[in-house]
Amino acid sequence: MGGTLFAALAAYSGCAAARAGLDRAGRPGAEYLGGRVRLKPVWNEGAAFSLPIPAEVLPLASAAALGLLWTRRRRCPLGTGLILGGGLSNLRERLTEGRVRDYLQFPRAPRPLDRYVFNLADLCVFAGGALCVLRDRRGGKAAP
Repeated sequence: MGGTLFAALAAYSGCAAARAGLDRAGRPGAEYLGGRVRLKPVWNEGAAFSLPIPAEVLPLASAAALGLLWTRRRRCPLGTGLILGGGLSNLRERLTEGRVRDYLQFPRAPRPLDRYVFNLADLCVFAGGALCVLRDRRGGKAAP
């Protein structure tokens, strides 16, 4: 459980620091890593990838999903921690702001990913999910 909580705290703290730094960061449209990453702050009032989920349902659905995920933490502690930290970060912002600020675009990514804008919390959720999928494919089973 300690590894999961540490990963969640690290992800959540990193996301909070990134959001705080965004206000002091370079100008919108600034590119980094040779044009592979673009700073493009936008507010997202809907679900990821424009999924048709009503905005008023998102906080409750997110909280339920994070609670369910906590029960599965022993299968993939690090991945679960990343998902929980990123998910809680986005949930907190959605509850306090009514929307989530996305700010990273990857213009050289394959289509259609090149048009989407993400935040660090989204990347933590993605990385955590990928770790858990890879662990399951390798047959790494832990106690239920």
